[in-house]
Amino acid sequence: MDILSKLQFIYDKIVPVLDIVILAYIFYKAYDFMSKTNSIQILKSVIIVLGAYGIAVFLRLKTIIWIMNIVAPMLIIAFAVIFQPEVRKLFLRLGQNQWFAFGSRSKDTYIDSVLTAAEMLSKQKRGMLVVFLRHTKLDNVMQSGTKLNADLSSGLLVTIFGHDTPLHDGACFIQGNKVLAAGCFLPLSDNYSIRKTFGTRHRAALGLSEASDAVVLVVSEETGALSLSYESKLNYDLSLEEVRKILENLLDITSESKNTEDALEEAKTVN
Repeated sequence: MDILSKLQFIYDKIVPVLDIVILAYIFYKAYDFMSKTNSIQILKSVIIVLGAYGIAVFLRLKTIIWIMNIVAPMLIIAFAVIFQPEVRKLFLRLGQNQWFAFGSRSKDTYIDSVLTAAEMLSKQKRGMLVVFLRHTKLDNVMQSGTKLNADLSSGLLVTIFGHDTPLHDGACFIQGNKVLAAGCFLPLSDNYSIRKTFGTRHRAALGLSEASDAVVLVVSEETGALSLSYESKLNYDLSLEEVRKILENLLDITSESKNTEDALEEAKTVN
C-alpha cells in the first residue's frame, strides 16, 4: 500500500508536467508551421475576432453578441475562402515535417557539382535555377519540363544553363546524384513584399518554396548573386560557402549536429 501511494504521488507530480510540456510543444510546432507558410495572419485574424467577441460578452453588448452569433458560420466560410492558399500550405507543411529526427547524418558531396556549376555561371552572369527535392513529390511540376534522369555533373548543368538551349530558362530538378528533369516551369510567388527588382527566377524559387519543402538555388543573370529559397523565405546574395553550409543542413548531408537556424546565423544571410 505504501508503494502504491508513492507511485500515485509520482504519477500526480509527473503527469501534469508532462501534459504541459507536450501541449507547449504542440503549440510551438503549430506556430512554427504557420510562420513558415505566412499563415500567421490567419491566427491574427482569429484572435481579433475572438477578442471582439470576448469584449462584447464582458460588456454584455447583447446586440453585437446576437449579430456575431448569426455571422459566425459565415465568418468560418469566409476564412476558408480568403485564406485558402495559406491553409493549403499549412497542411502541406504539416504532412512534410519531420517531428523527430534521430541518428547521425551521412557525409555526401553531390552538391559540390552544383556549386561548381553555380560558381562558373555566376562569373559568366548566366542565370541558373536548381531545385533540390526533399520530401514533397513534385511530379506535376517536373512534367512541365523535359525528363532527363541523368547523372549529375557540373558540366551538364553548365551546358544546360550556360548556353541558349531550350532548357536554360526553366529549372533543373535534382535528387541525390541525379538530374531528374530540366526546363521545368515553377509556380510564381504571390508575395507582394518581395523586392521589385527580383526577376522571374527569384519569384519562381520563392513560389515553389511556399508550396513545398524543396530547396531552390538561384544564380542571378543580372548580378551573378547566389540565393537560396526554402520554407517560404528567400535568402539573397550569399557566398559560396554560405550556400554550402545551409544546403548541407537542409539536405541532411552533413555530419555536423547544427540545425538550419544555426547555419543561417553563422552564414549571416540577407533576408
